[in-house]
Amino acid sequence: MSCCSHLRARASTCLWITGSAGSDSARSFISCRRNLSHGARFRYRLSATGYPRRTALAVKLSPDRTLFVATVCLVSFGLVMLYSASAVVAHDAHRSSHFFLVKQSMWACVGLLLMLALTRFDYRTLKHPVVIYGLLAAVVVLLVGVLFTPPLKNAHRWIRVGLLSFQPSELAKLTLVIALAYELDRRFERLNEFVSGWLPSLLTTGFLAFLVLIEPDYSTSFILVFISACLFFAAGVPVQKLAWLAAVSGPVLFWLVLSEDYRRERLLIFLDPFRDPLGKGFQIIQSLIAVGSGGLFGAGYMRSQQKLFYLPEPHSDFIFAVIGEELGLIGALGVVAAFCVLLWRGLVIASRATDRFGSLVATGLTMLLVGQALINIGVTLGMLPTTGLTLPFISSGGTSLVTSMIAVGLLLSVSQHAR
Repeated sequence: MSCCSHLRARASTCLWITGSAGSDSARSFISCRRNLSHGARFRYRLSATGYPRRTALAVKLSPDRTLFVATVCLVSFGLVMLYSASAVVAHDAHRSSHFFLVKQSMWACVGLLLMLALTRFDYRTLKHPVVIYGLLAAVVVLLVGVLFTPPLKNAHRWIRVGLLSFQPSELAKLTLVIALAYELDRRFERLNEFVSGWLPSLLTTGFLAFLVLIEPDYSTSFILVFISACLFFAAGVPVQKLAWLAAVSGPVLFWLVLSEDYRRERLLIFLDPFRDPLGKGFQIIQSLIAVGSGGLFGAGYMRSQQKLFYLPEPHSDFIFAVIGEELGLIGALGVVAAFCVLLWRGLVIASRATDRFGSLVATGLTMLLVGQALINIGVTLGMLPTTGLTLPFISSGGTSLVTSMIAVGLLLSVSQHAR
């Protein structure tokens, strides 16, 4: 037995008519689809709006197995490479070569449990004002509270509770995706208007980015802005208005980069790391040496030379350099391929979601994970200035690992629940 629900469409929207609607409906559908440019077609499909699709009663599907397997493979591979990258550093600092591996394994178990739990969770439960504004309020309190904690490396980024510590900025990434998806979905009919359309979402992004910026954490602030730009585009905000916003904010970003000596120096080192090879350019030079010395097949597992106190942060920000040195180009491309699979499945989930909120959540989470991975890899290869962003699922860091797996859990929830 099959049945269909016929939803009321906006004037600019055409629906997929089932049953015995006749050839007129088919011709109307084809005409509507042809009137959309390729770019508009992609954007409307991604945001589950305006693009012709079948609608049916609530359906519960299987979670995306390819995404699940890719995530488990990335986490498992990350644990293996983390031990290699951190063993010497851990033994020197903590008298145990397994120190970082044990901590990361514990967080991986927590993340796996949360990911599996979220797979069973209906993401549409989040689509409620009390939930959205409650999450935003909690994150704002944490971001303000972290400013009064003792600084670590001249930055207020960590909140310590007993033996545990976490970064509120990591939670801000997930919260921003969910909050923007809710706001853009709720105001979809007015996205052509600035004040009543997407200004509230822009203010939310700006406020969270500002709180993270004064920690200071410029790389996470950039990620928050990047996520919002992707969601604005996917929701259907006119490209001309996004370009206007970029043109207006460009001078502000330029001023932020040049307003502090250390940020200006970081930009100059990116352009020419050999201007200070034993100082500020040392890290990126050692990273390039590590990647270059790996060749095609690498030096072999546990045989990296750069991790022996030459390359700073080999188990965290620059773990991709250790992968390139030990596993060569083949291993590095394998990691890139895994993130390409994540991008592919995330966008497929976004395009198949039958409600706009789920589509935007999936889009935002996918771009969060893949965008951060691309930035980390770009820094390792000297293609971007040093940022301090970790490689999702692989770098050492409990908060980063758990939030990344929560993001995948929400993606699996979107893939499983449809209406």
